[in-house]
Amino acid sequence: MSVVFYILSTLGGYLFTSALLLKYPGLLHRPKRHRFRCRHISHRGGAGENLENTMAAFRHAVDVGTDMLELDCHLTKDEQVVVSHDENLKRSTGVDVNISDLEYSELPPYLCRLDVTFQKECHCEGEDKRIPLLKEVFEDFPHTPVNIDIKVNNDVLIKKVSELVSLYKREHLTVWGNVSHEIVEKCHKENAHIPILFCLRRVLLLLGLFYTGLLPFFPILEEFLEIPMPSIILKLKESEKISRSQRFTIWLTDALLMRKALFDHLTARGIQVYIWVLNEDEEYQRAFDLGATGVMTDYPTKLKNFLHTYTPGQQKDKEG
Repeated sequence: MSVVFYILSTLGGYLFTSALLLKYPGLLHRPKRHRFRCRHISHRGGAGENLENTMAAFRHAVDVGTDMLELDCHLTKDEQVVVSHDENLKRSTGVDVNISDLEYSELPPYLCRLDVTFQKECHCEGEDKRIPLLKEVFEDFPHTPVNIDIKVNNDVLIKKVSELVSLYKREHLTVWGNVSHEIVEKCHKENAHIPILFCLRRVLLLLGLFYTGLLPFFPILEEFLEIPMPSIILKLKESEKISRSQRFTIWLTDALLMRKALFDHLTARGIQVYIWVLNEDEEYQRAFDLGATGVMTDYPTKLKNFLHTYTPGQQKDKEG
């Protein structure tokens, strides 16, 4: 009987301490110092209002008042760091060629009309069709935080991006990473002064720690959690093409990932939570009501207008 009592009392003490530190992590961890704090993040510069990853898109987003530009980087044959989502340019330019096989001067222009990846049956047109260099973004927007997705596991690319960040003295205005654990490790090893994003492996570990109650005791290196809102998948696919098992998987993933208690704990520890890629007011509302620090969108103007009138809990009140 004494053994059972000991086990129960120990378990009770653990659960109490875990719950206490989940709500008040400052009792154990010193909050990370915010180098910048972003609510409004423009995905690929705002792919729904200008051609993605172009200087015109970035310029428009900054003019609208975005807090952060999100972009993707690749390396050309002559080792120029360019801003492009795809390594293969078939989708964006119509030419079936890889960026790494061409020198910068040989890169084809974007098509004048591109689909908006995260908005069903929508496209965007634009006149600026040139693939820009990363250094142009740094030069034109010296005070705007930039979120860099290192798209390929390339040591030279990582080194070149780090050198550019250092050259333009942007360690305090840049975050970088990838879903790949290996790429994020290399980024941090190359330049530990640039804050990093959670990779997929670390997101899964984060969830495991959260649901076992161990997260409050666990030190965290990353400064930014950047995750999708799984439920948006339902709007991107034809309803009849989504099976019952797929719907359940999406629902379960959304239920496990979109947790206010998790987001509140992370933000209390100075870790910013960004949710992507949201393009509708009800999605913005849900993300911010859950405690997200920022939202990544293809429509900078729409998000700006939403934030101008945002009231916490408004969506819930409407549904009630």
